Amino acid sequence: MIADVAVETTPEVPLWNDPAQTLTDRVSALIEAMTPEEKIAQLYGVWVGASNEGGDVAPHQHDMEEAVDLDALLPTGLGQLTRPFGTAPVDPALGALSLMRTQARIASENRFGIPALAHEECLAGFAAWGATAYPVPLSWGATFDPDLVRRMAAAIGRDMRAVGIHQGLAPVLDVVRDARWGRVEETIGEDPYLVGTIGTAYVRGLEEAGVVATLKHFVGYSASRAGRNLAPSSVGPRERADVLLPPFEMAVREGGARSVMHAYTDTDGVPAAADEDLLTGLLRDTWGFDGTVVADYFGIAFLKTLHGIAGDWAGAAGAALRAGVDVELPTVKTFGAPLAEAVADGRVPETLIDRALRRVLTQKAVLGLLDADWNPVPSALDGADLDDPDALRGRIDLDGPGNRELARTVAEEAVVLLSNDGTLPLDRPRRIALVGPNAEEPTAVLGCYSFPQHIGVHHPGTPVGIALPTLRDTLAAEFPDTEFTVVHGTGVDDGDVFGIPEAVRAALDADVVVAVLGDRAGLFGRGTSGEGCDVESLALPGAQQQLLDALLDTRKPVVTVLLAGRPYALGRAVAESAAIVQSFFPGEEGTAALAGVLGGRISPTGRLPVSVPRGAGTQPTTYLGARLAHASEVSNIDPTPAFGFGHGLTYTTFDWSDLVVHEKEAPTDGAFSLGLTVRNTGERHGTEVVQLYLHDPVASVVQPVQRLIGYTRVPLAPGEARRVRVEIPADLASFTGRDGHRVVEPGDLELRLAASSTAPLLTATVTLTGPERRVDHTRRLHAVFGLEAAADA
Repeated sequence: MIADVAVETTPEVPLWNDPAQTLTDRVSALIEAMTPEEKIAQLYGVWVGASNEGGDVAPHQHDMEEAVDLDALLPTGLGQLTRPFGTAPVDPALGALSLMRTQARIASENRFGIPALAHEECLAGFAAWGATAYPVPLSWGATFDPDLVRRMAAAIGRDMRAVGIHQGLAPVLDVVRDARWGRVEETIGEDPYLVGTIGTAYVRGLEEAGVVATLKHFVGYSASRAGRNLAPSSVGPRERADVLLPPFEMAVREGGARSVMHAYTDTDGVPAAADEDLLTGLLRDTWGFDGTVVADYFGIAFLKTLHGIAGDWAGAAGAALRAGVDVELPTVKTFGAPLAEAVADGRVPETLIDRALRRVLTQKAVLGLLDADWNPVPSALDGADLDDPDALRGRIDLDGPGNRELARTVAEEAVVLLSNDGTLPLDRPRRIALVGPNAEEPTAVLGCYSFPQHIGVHHPGTPVGIALPTLRDTLAAEFPDTEFTVVHGTGVDDGDVFGIPEAVRAALDADVVVAVLGDRAGLFGRGTSGEGCDVESLALPGAQQQLLDALLDTRKPVVTVLLAGRPYALGRAVAESAAIVQSFFPGEEGTAALAGVLGGRISPTGRLPVSVPRGAGTQPTTYLGARLAHASEVSNIDPTPAFGFGHGLTYTTFDWSDLVVHEKEAPTDGAFSLGLTVRNTGERHGTEVVQLYLHDPVASVVQPVQRLIGYTRVPLAPGEARRVRVEIPADLASFTGRDGHRVVEPGDLELRLAASSTAPLLTATVTLTGPERRVDHTRRLHAVFGLEAAADA
């Protein structure tokens, strides 16, 4: 915390530039000195691109923007710079120089010397040319390892901060409700507790590095009808409160996030960008959030163009400000001249401007951007000759060995072994037929917000900037004595079947077939996964299922490997593949991780963050379904997954035993504690993921059959056993009752200790006693796990 104690200031330094003064006094004095136009200028960004020669940034033009004249804007100031590194390929050192010079110009051209706050995307790493491409968030979820994700986020944040970036637009805390939605790859999974814990860990890492984490998309975006991007959100208040909001609540309360981005969608007719009950009533008044709320790109203008709740740009700006939006992104539109005119004629009170401005300036003050000794030179350029741009080129490495090691560890922990008949790990096969559209595709490991797929595809002549070995490359290194026959077979989504006969011939001549299938990440229909790349069913894209079936017909052992952004129904392969390995866009080190798993150098530890469907048309469904959402005799559609949430195999076996329930009864404000022993009964080191699910058999409102309330990773050597202890507060049994308030009800509960949502291994039946108890956002959020050596170890 920053001490709120005032001291005397010197006359030479304006009060707002003096870090010895209280934040409140500094910001109040600055607001008092500003004109309405100067105030408003702090509430919008301009989308720019850094210069690859180190000169000033240039405004980026987009088909949803009007041209921006920086020369006209800068005398009144500028709130944000949008994506200086993530707009075009630029050498990191020259990009940092360009940003530095632009910040110096911005500060020199406004009366108060205020620089802009610069933000970037960082969904799968810093979205800059040459920066490490980490696994996508769905892979973070597959690790079930919050501490690893925190360390990854801290590394991403350090790289961003070193080149002058202050804010990162991540993590995505949307809970998957329909896997047909294209942005599933950007999410952490289909369970709110997993999303909340992993997402909060990411927030902590980014904030530890001094970068403002931005929670998105608040709230309901992932619950759009039919999985269509930016469609209306069909959720009731209870689903919103119990499924969609908890990850945001956790990240605000425990993660220290300093920014929130509103969602595009409307819920029951109210767009998130104009929802005062959400952005002010819940987020600020109830949860106590005191950071900034930023607009999703063009989201305020959408109040007029898409939602139709405003008749003009000023009306859209006023609606957003009243709701609690502080900053318009990516560029000035409604918060520019239309808002200034609306303030001048009294349609929008200046008090709303001041409210948003106070939040923005407070954040800038905390970041040091108002200090008298603020220096635009980022740490990565300390000691460099800033007058010789050519000498700077190549000076900054955003993909160093430490980054790659972290990326490799995340990718390894995220590989999920779905099935295995004993074929894996491969035992030095003489001939491998490597078949499929992703076998030799370098970018098959990248999500849509990685720089090469997001920006690089628009610059085909520019090198990709990072090493992206194909699976063929890494398998050849893993099996140096094996003969490989590589056949494309079919494209990701071109429907071409003419290469399938060649693939079959290669399979028949091989000892084992590795079929490498999945997605191509892209944007707005340019891929099979990613923003705006929604699908009508969860069948494999194109002719990939036909290719897979033809390979299975050969009766050769087929190892199915998926490099994808969402789960897919695999048809016959569920029962007939020798093994199935799932990897969700695992980043630049992903193919090495996969090769290590296939060869046995790495023992798989990943668990599914989303269920894998048995049928391609059973969406929307997740494991969180109530009883009516499960298979029944009154419908011919069976939504039972092929592989459930939390599922994942290893190369060893585990035995769970000796369950002890220390309290079979506890009051509604109490807790239960349990203990069990987990033993590695196999011959290899392995990691078991102990998952704790709650089943509430009788409740006043319909509940999911079960829901995850805790988990822990248990690494074990062959023969080793560890005692797992867990304390479960009664608060974890809370849900939103009929009156809209969260309650803990008395009654019986089942605490299921499980290897997955479909594999409960030990069950404790316990009882909550006493009166119904109302709880709020201060309730306990976690079961507390502890590991110790087993008594007989």
